[in-house]
Amino acid sequence: MMEVHAPIGVFDSGLGGLTALRQLQKDLPHEDYIYFGDTARVPYGGRDGETLMHFAKTDIALLLSHGVKAILVACGTVSSVILEEIRDEYEIPLVGVIESAADAAARLTRNGCIGIWGTEASIRSGSYAARLASMGYERTVAVPCPKLVPLIENGHLHDEGARAAVREYLAPVLAKRADTLILGCTHYPLLAELIREEAPGLALIDSGAESGVTLRAALEARGLLRSSGRGTTRYIVSGCPADFEARGGGFLNRDLSGKVEHQDAEAFGK
Repeated sequence: MMEVHAPIGVFDSGLGGLTALRQLQKDLPHEDYIYFGDTARVPYGGRDGETLMHFAKTDIALLLSHGVKAILVACGTVSSVILEEIRDEYEIPLVGVIESAADAAARLTRNGCIGIWGTEASIRSGSYAARLASMGYERTVAVPCPKLVPLIENGHLHDEGARAAVREYLAPVLAKRADTLILGCTHYPLLAELIREEAPGLALIDSGAESGVTLRAALEARGLLRSSGRGTTRYIVSGCPADFEARGGGFLNRDLSGKVEHQDAEAFGK
């Protein structure tokens, strides 16, 4: 039986899931968190289904080894392609980023046309578009954005390469007059400032941040929501801790020096 005081696990292929973690820390400040960034195997977006399945299961196994009571799959690719297939294999709640983001876009759009940015695998799965269509929103513009995760992971958030990529991927969204854009990979909100400069009238949906609503509901339903105490966060990566400390610390606006551990996710796949 899960303990109320057990931590919540969050995983992504790299830095992107920090956008979800940051919002969780604000919304659920009493909870403890374990964040796993699979930086040795980033990016996930161009991988085939078998590889994604292996990555997802090893990431989950790593977090389960630390006794987590729930897991936020802060990866749009895994949420889109793998999550529904494996969710019932686990006793703890596994929450993805699709449903909450699509629901938020449906609430926010004024003209009913919604843009979707995602990795190649996410867009190919059609998960966001299917969710929106089930609510009557069939005017969608789905755009694969393969250049964005490598740019973000390498720290190119404000240079001309990032701006050119943002303009490229905004073009079909704006051409269809979409008024709302789902940032369907948790890396993409790191480019929100740049996106707003290029398309100031476009409403942006942060898929990772929105998922906290679903996670809270899952914890409340199982009596696992903490209501007191000051939460802590543990950071684990499969790649170089120093790289994550520098980039992740800057994004979270806190010093992560010496606070990031290394663990090999592949060790949990045997």
